[in-house]
Amino acid sequence: MTGLSDDIHDLAADYVLGLLPEDESQLFEEILARDSDLAQYVGDLRDRLLPLDLSAAPRDLPEGMVARTRAALEQLDAPSPITTARKSLPNAAANTPQMPSGRRAGLIAAALVGIAVGFGAGWLRPSPEPLVIAVLLDDQGVPQAVVEDYGNDTATVRFVAEIDVPPDRSLQVWTLPTPEIGATSLGVLDRTAPTRLTFDHLPGPMAQQLYEVTLEPAGGSPTGRPTGPIIGKGFAAPQT
Repeated sequence: MTGLSDDIHDLAADYVLGLLPEDESQLFEEILARDSDLAQYVGDLRDRLLPLDLSAAPRDLPEGMVARTRAALEQLDAPSPITTARKSLPNAAANTPQMPSGRRAGLIAAALVGIAVGFGAGWLRPSPEPLVIAVLLDDQGVPQAVVEDYGNDTATVRFVAEIDVPPDRSLQVWTLPTPEIGATSLGVLDRTAPTRLTFDHLPGPMAQQLYEVTLEPAGGSPTGRPTGPIIGKGFAAPQT
């Protein structure tokens, strides 16, 4: 397949987000096995969504939410006063695009996910989009935090694991722009809340640039360099 259509892009997005029914998902996987371009696109899409996936803290669904959601989806095609009123209006032109009910249901589900993520982190993300993203892992390979660097002396950090910060300690975020500059602090935190970091006089972030979080004495490292145990570290992945 050379040049993926918009419909294939939409189908791939539904597949990655888990919105396809089981039979359609199996068919799509058969296509993936035969089409290297599509497989690469799906892989790239998964990589772009990984930081978002890791930043979403697991939560239990409210009681009865599944039943209410199913009932709402079943009513998508049910007659309503608005639908009844529309029957008396002139028919739309034959070429007017109409969204299938299945697509409507998928978009509604995606919107719900977007609302949930937006409450948690939407205020945190400056504009424009980050230049690089680094997923910080502990020594067991478990994600601990996600750093987004915007290249304008601004970055954000979001923690995706529970980290115990004693009262006499602080978390400190670091990066290594170049060996000549050395490890440079991006900010000191007293807790694992999502945080916007601001700093000065650093070159723009690059692919494979090191980022890490350490546990330091309260107020930050006394030497200006990392001294405490490493909570998580990772290398930057370009987003452009």
